[in-house]
Amino acid sequence: MAYENLIRLVEVMNRLRSPGGCPWDAEQTHESLIKYQLEESYEFIEAVETGNRDDLKEELGDLLLQVYFHSRIAEEHIDAPFNIDDVAAAVADKLISRHPHVFADTKVESSAEVLRNWEKIKNEEKGRTTFDAGVPLGQPALSLTTKLISRAEKNGLSIPEPIEVSDETTLGEQLLQLISGAVKADIDPESALRSAALKYRDAVIEEQKNDSR
Repeated sequence: MAYENLIRLVEVMNRLRSPGGCPWDAEQTHESLIKYQLEESYEFIEAVETGNRDDLKEELGDLLLQVYFHSRIAEEHIDAPFNIDDVAAAVADKLISRHPHVFADTKVESSAEVLRNWEKIKNEEKGRTTFDAGVPLGQPALSLTTKLISRAEKNGLSIPEPIEVSDETTLGEQLLQLISGAVKADIDPESALRSAALKYRDAVIEEQKNDSR
């Protein structure tokens, strides 16, 4: 299978960013492109949800463009430049390192064990000492809470007492009702969940400290 169009995309980005190319593209920075990264991510999610294959291909292309665009900008950094090949090499190395059950002789019995191994290897590689290291605390409260609980569970730490959930549709309706109740009570559900999530985070970090003594 040939991948000549990936090389072609490198050449196109070089042309756009180089003198005589596109003034708008030449002006962009990592910071200025963030809003487009978010927008393209949401558009990709919508394409997955609708199941339209043409839209899916287009939105994947837009996400790929963001990776190439940022990589091209990174080449111009004075002190620490890198390019798209460096990006690809790093992620390939990461996949090999995090899949010792495929590329080495580690044995696993389930996908859950794969995830636990991934987290363990990641913590060792990055020298992480707290379960929430690397979790962006500024993300929306629901995704933040989900990530914190997932991280805690993978690291064998306490998670909030779960309420049994039967299926996705029912959960969605229950969340909708909770938010409706919050609106009626003039409570900001985003703020309430964020406060609870951060309180939970602090409690788990304290648990980690006590376990390490």
